[in-house]
Amino acid sequence: MIKEACVGDFRMAVHAIKHGANRLELNADLAQGGITPSVGVIQKTITFAHQYQIPVVVMVRPRGGNFIYSEAEIEIMRIDAQTIAQLGADGIAIGILTSHRQLQTEQLLYVTHDLPLELVFHMAFDEITDQKSALKWLAKHNFQRILTHGGPLNQPLNIKHLQELIAQAPQQIQILPGGGITKSNVSDILRVLAVDQAHGTKII
Repeated sequence: MIKEACVGDFRMAVHAIKHGANRLELNADLAQGGITPSVGVIQKTITFAHQYQIPVVVMVRPRGGNFIYSEAEIEIMRIDAQTIAQLGADGIAIGILTSHRQLQTEQLLYVTHDLPLELVFHMAFDEITDQKSALKWLAKHNFQRILTHGGPLNQPLNIKHLQELIAQAPQQIQILPGGGITKSNVSDILRVLAVDQAHGTKII
């Protein structure tokens, strides 16, 4: 079982690893849903985590709010992603949408092109209207995982829709359930979904 702890700073990262996290998603400002952390936090967290062979996935998101970004914001994301790769991270979590709630494929390719990193599409996925097509596109373009709640975050984890996504997903992409998963319910949720990994701020 892989318990991916969503952490908002270096101190949280240390705590998560010491209490059994198998992977980290590193953010700043979790109150905004997570944004890109500082270079110092990224570097220090990677150095510490890699001592314990714990992979670090870093959030690439220039601000809170929606997932529709300006050209300047996309350029910021590209620069941040390149820096994160240079710092030795294992992956990035990213999500970019159009105003019609579809993948913004051109911008996603621009930001992620040639990055030597695992690519994770974060919970922006839950806002996409045509998720079946999105699954196929993300799998084709080297995304390893999709982090999803199966529906709006202000509602309980949507087990039924998660099961549908797992059944629809191409073989080369993983569905990572998250949101509302805690150390007390993670085992039951993974058993019901028949997956081996989960994500959360309270998963350990």
